Amino acid sequence: MSLLFLQLFNGISLSSILLLIALGLAITFGLMNVINMAHGEFIMIGAYMTYMIQKWFISAFPPSAFGWYFALSLAGAFLAAFAIGWLLEKTLIRFLYGRPLDSLLATWGISLVLQQLARSIFGAPNVAVQAPGWLEGGLALGGELTLPYKRLFIIGLVIICIIGIYLYLYRTRGGRSMQAVMQNRSMAACLGISTRRVDAFGFALGSGMAGIAGCALTLLGPIGPSIGTYYIVDAFMVVVLGGVGKIVGTVAGALGIGVLNTALEYTTSATLGKVIVFTLIIAFLQWKPSGLVTMKSRALD
Repeated sequence: MSLLFLQLFNGISLSSILLLIALGLAITFGLMNVINMAHGEFIMIGAYMTYMIQKWFISAFPPSAFGWYFALSLAGAFLAAFAIGWLLEKTLIRFLYGRPLDSLLATWGISLVLQQLARSIFGAPNVAVQAPGWLEGGLALGGELTLPYKRLFIIGLVIICIIGIYLYLYRTRGGRSMQAVMQNRSMAACLGISTRRVDAFGFALGSGMAGIAGCALTLLGPIGPSIGTYYIVDAFMVVVLGGVGKIVGTVAGALGIGVLNTALEYTTSATLGKVIVFTLIIAFLQWKPSGLVTMKSRALD
């Protein structure tokens, strides 16, 4: 029973990581239909921002204050990725709407540039980020079952992010404008909504969420210039499976992929488990191409 509970917790933990990465992609892909291959590099930006804030805390503050650096890193990672995402949208992405192949190639080129820039600044080898003391250890539930505080913190962080995005989309004027643009861009523009402003903010918000994901990933191991490429395919799978533009579908897709992937890896192997998961996703999308949750649109086909 303890082993079963531990595997379930590992599946939920993997789901929370995928969900944190896919939340920003769901906003970007769902709002503008832009296939952003540089999304993984915004994860890298958030991770390296955490690394720099850690070094600054070590040199500028006494050891007793070190535990506070991670809270500041979450804000710093979000703001850095948000600013770079906004700048990228203003200078490049805005000219590629309606051109999916061009946007895919352009963002892929941007990802290579950002990776090489990170190698030039921080070096090619991976660097380690030390977790604050209050995240060390785990929650003992009896016997040999211990839940690491780091993964519990990531799960809690994901819940807070989901609540924050829900409140923004359904309780604020800007969020309702974003939903209107997702459903019918032309009608939203006719009603006075600035689609350019919504696009810029939506892309920047999605990039900022990726920055938070990068900050969270520093708790799980060393970081490097290619850290985002390990998760970008799974993140796209989560968004497509859940339904483009629907946060509820993204949550369901992440939970399904994470739990299923962990169960299959335990019963088979890591490689074979991932192959089976991707095969099941492809088979499901053949039956229901729109994903788990369908976006309702007020438009005539």
